[in-house]
Amino acid sequence: MAEPWRDRARRAVEWNWRLRSVGDPRPHYVICGKDALAYYVARAMLESELPAGGARVTVVVPERYRSNGPDVAGLRGVRVVRSDRLDVATFEAAGLAGATGLALLHQDDVGNLHAALCAQAVDQRVRQVLRMFNGTLADGVRKLLKAPVEVLSDAEMAAPAFVAAALNEVDPSSFQHRDKTLRVARRADVRPQDVVCALAHLSEAQGVELLPAEQAGADLVLAEATGQPPGTEVAARRLVRARRRRRPVAVVLGAVRGFATRKIGVAVMAVLALIAVLGALISRAEDVSPLEALYLTLVTTLSGADPDTTKAADAQIMQVVLNLAGLALIPLITAVVVDGIVNARLALHTGRLQPARVGHVVVIGLGNVGTRVMAQLREYDVEVVAIDKDPEPRGAALARQLEVPLIVGDAALPETLVAASVADCQALVVASTDDVANLEAALAARDLRADLRVVLRLFDGDFAERVEETFALGVSRSVSYLAAPAFIGALTERAVITTIPVDRHALPVAEVPVAAGSELDGRPLGVVNRDGQVRLIARTPAGGAKTIWWKDLDPRQVIFAGDRLTVVARRRGLDWLTRQCAPPAHPVPVPRPAGAVHGGVHTPAAASPSVPGPTDSGVAASAPGAAHPVPPAEGASSTTNGGLADGFELTRRHDGTGEVS
Repeated sequence: MAEPWRDRARRAVEWNWRLRSVGDPRPHYVICGKDALAYYVARAMLESELPAGGARVTVVVPERYRSNGPDVAGLRGVRVVRSDRLDVATFEAAGLAGATGLALLHQDDVGNLHAALCAQAVDQRVRQVLRMFNGTLADGVRKLLKAPVEVLSDAEMAAPAFVAAALNEVDPSSFQHRDKTLRVARRADVRPQDVVCALAHLSEAQGVELLPAEQAGADLVLAEATGQPPGTEVAARRLVRARRRRRPVAVVLGAVRGFATRKIGVAVMAVLALIAVLGALISRAEDVSPLEALYLTLVTTLSGADPDTTKAADAQIMQVVLNLAGLALIPLITAVVVDGIVNARLALHTGRLQPARVGHVVVIGLGNVGTRVMAQLREYDVEVVAIDKDPEPRGAALARQLEVPLIVGDAALPETLVAASVADCQALVVASTDDVANLEAALAARDLRADLRVVLRLFDGDFAERVEETFALGVSRSVSYLAAPAFIGALTERAVITTIPVDRHALPVAEVPVAAGSELDGRPLGVVNRDGQVRLIARTPAGGAKTIWWKDLDPRQVIFAGDRLTVVARRRGLDWLTRQCAPPAHPVPVPRPAGAVHGGVHTPAAASPSVPGPTDSGVAASAPGAAHPVPPAEGASSTTNGGLADGFELTRRHDGTGEVS
């Protein structure tokens, strides 16, 4: 049979890409994945301004797949290779040999490990970034692979944002860098002297303004952790201390309703009603007291009675009917006991038999993200109830270990939500992998309680934003969008320390080294800060000197080769800074100042000897008048061409820092 024309066209395009890639100096990245994370990483690499002319991106996707979010194969400018197996042949077809980096982004830990071993057989020097959930397996992968490898978990990075949204607080995560621990907080919750930099200004009229120029007016800040617990932990403790209302009557009635099936219950009630009526008639016929009538009825029903032919006909008939009712009652009681035991075991196993709860958090979907969210909430001692369609989801074992009840059922059904006491919960976190199911569950929960706080996971960031605006469902999160900056930083070998989620945005915190001869080599620190893009928080001088933090940073201090700049930035701002710190494409001799350095102080040319002296570090500052594409920040001294002003002196201190005076 002839090859379909679509396949012929695809093969022709791929062959053309192979021909065009020969001799192409641009860096080449291979991305394997089919979901939103692969899409955001591939798109960021295409839009990255890090190398001149951009980067070449090859995406490996299965032959036939359905994406419930943005389609990575539909990106313009990527080369697409379709293969159901990530083996040596697939990587050779993708041109992995000689590539700059490889990203394995499938949601399959074992599959990603096998693909990493196959990629190592093709090229041992290519940098690999793996997506994994199992932390133990991730540690083993780092030791097993010979190639440079970075193992990341998108669920671990995104879970704190879900926890914070569920407790109506800011992101509870903190990170440690060098000798300090930093955390995100509201400005009102921290002391002014602990504020490192402003992160965002939140307003209903203008939305979110990231890294604003006005530091004092920002609502969200990065602050130094000084022992005071973050707002999310305070909210969790307040929730735990809150008094939980119990409704024992409702619990008992619910247990009775779930003890036996309806048909058996109706049969038992009918027989008991018949016995009661006959007992009343016997008591009237025998003319005895109610207690004696009860005794005669029970004895006649359960053990039978001796025949007495001298009794009246109506009394004999009632006696026979009562004996028959007793014969029917005994097997019914047995059936009720057996059926009740079986139903109780099933109800406990599926989570349907649950006591009423108040102030807890309901997590729907115990996949990668849901399991992390459940674990972090339990670390704060917040009561959690989990719901999942699968009786044994990924997080079932951890749920049993943490004593979290798991309700097996469809979260879109009202009875499932009622069993989890959604109407009385603190918040609902919907974190399954199906966007449609997540939206159905969120809308069903809102039907039970209109003011319920819902944290909704959606793969497509644009879809999440529109759902939040249209349905007013609280907070919509895209895990892939939150985790993508960390994967991009690992793939491009940027030292991304952490990623700070702000609303639907992500701010990476990174440490960027300054290369010799780069644009920032010899420039003042003031040029690094760019409003809305980059904010400098620390500088580590070359040679391993002590890190200089934001309190002691002076915009007049000079940047030297080997320094490491720690910044909070947006993605484009980080691209710009990395480009400014990168070595020149064509190395040229770095010009030295026209004067010597004696005792750490630069001497102007007019007063210097004819032979220039060496600097303390062996690297001199850029010559005055050097052209730079980005002007200095406001408040920093500059000239018309962006270099150091004429007549300024460069002072080199003993700790490796410099100052323009």
